[in-house]
Amino acid sequence: MTATTDSPTAAVTGATGFLGSRLCDRLLEEGWTVRGLSRPTSERGDLDDVEWYVGDILDEETLRELVDGADAVFHLAGIGLWSAGPGTVWEVNRDGTEHLLEACRDGDVGRVVFTSTSGTRRPQGDDDFADETDVAEPIGAYQASKAEAEQLVDRYADADGDAVTVHPTSIFGPGDEAFTAQLLSMGVERTMPAHLPGGLSIVGVSDVVDGLLAAYDRGTTGEHYILGGENLTYDRAVSRIADAADGSPARIRVPAAAIHAAGPVAEVVDAVADRRMFPFDREMARLATQRLFYTSRKANEELGYEYRPLEAHVPEAMEWYRAEVR
Repeated sequence: MTATTDSPTAAVTGATGFLGSRLCDRLLEEGWTVRGLSRPTSERGDLDDVEWYVGDILDEETLRELVDGADAVFHLAGIGLWSAGPGTVWEVNRDGTEHLLEACRDGDVGRVVFTSTSGTRRPQGDDDFADETDVAEPIGAYQASKAEAEQLVDRYADADGDAVTVHPTSIFGPGDEAFTAQLLSMGVERTMPAHLPGGLSIVGVSDVVDGLLAAYDRGTTGEHYILGGENLTYDRAVSRIADAADGSPARIRVPAAAIHAAGPVAEVVDAVADRRMFPFDREMARLATQRLFYTSRKANEELGYEYRPLEAHVPEAMEWYRAEVR
C-alpha cells in the first residue's frame, strides 16, 4: 500500500527507543510528518522535528490524539524483564497494545505495523530454522505478553482493521546498550574472555527499519513477517566482529550447564525475596543456550526485504561503542 498524500503522517510508539528513534529518523528523511509518543522523563535526543505527544502507552486520551488521522501507526513500545517486573511487562506489552488498538478503532487510521519479537517463534523438532508458522510456547512474561499482543493485532485485522506484525530477531546497532554493547565487548575487549554457547540471528537496526517500512508499504493485512539477519553461533559472531574491528575475540565458551544451573538459583532468590530479582528462570536459562536460527524468506518474497552481513554494521556500531560505552 502507499501513502495517500504528498506528506504522509506516521504515529510511532516507542519513538525514543533504540529502534524507534532510528525509524523516526528515516521517516523524517523521507518526508513524513512524524508524531512520537514519549513519556515525560524520556530522552528525545536530536529528534527535534518529531511532533511529541507526552504520555505513556496506557494513556488512552493521548493515544487517540496520537493516532487519529495517521496514515501509518508503528507500534514499537514495549518493555522487557531487564527493565521491569513481570506485572509491568504485561501491562505495557499486552495492555498497552490493547489500548492502542482501541484508539485506532475510534480514529481515522491507516495501517498498523506492530513490532513483536522473534521469540514467539522457535525451530521445531529437528528443524534448523524457524519461520512464521513455528509458533512456540512462550517462555517468560516478555514472550507471553508479546504473544497475547500478537493475538490482539490479529483480531483487529480480522475485524476489518489494517494491520501487519513483524518479528525482528536480535537487533544490532549503535545506541543499544544491551545486546549490541555486550556482543561488541565479547569481540574486542581482552577483559571479556568468554562468550555464550548457542547461536542467534543477528540483524542490523537499519535493515529492520527497512523491513518496517516495507511491511507498511507491501505487507498483507493480518500477516506476520520475520525480519532476521545472519544466523551465527556466538563464537562465530564474536570472531567476525574482532576481524572487522581489529579486536580480540572471546575464546572461552561458557558451559551450557553453568547457565542452566543459574536458572534454579534465580528462582530461589526470587522466592526468598518475594519479588523478581533476576530477569530469567530455569526455562529462560535453557533457552539462552540454544541455536535460535530463523529464516526471512517470506519477508524477502513478499516485502522485498533484504539484510546485510554483520560486518556491514560493525563500523557504525564500533564508533558509537568507543565514544559512548568504553
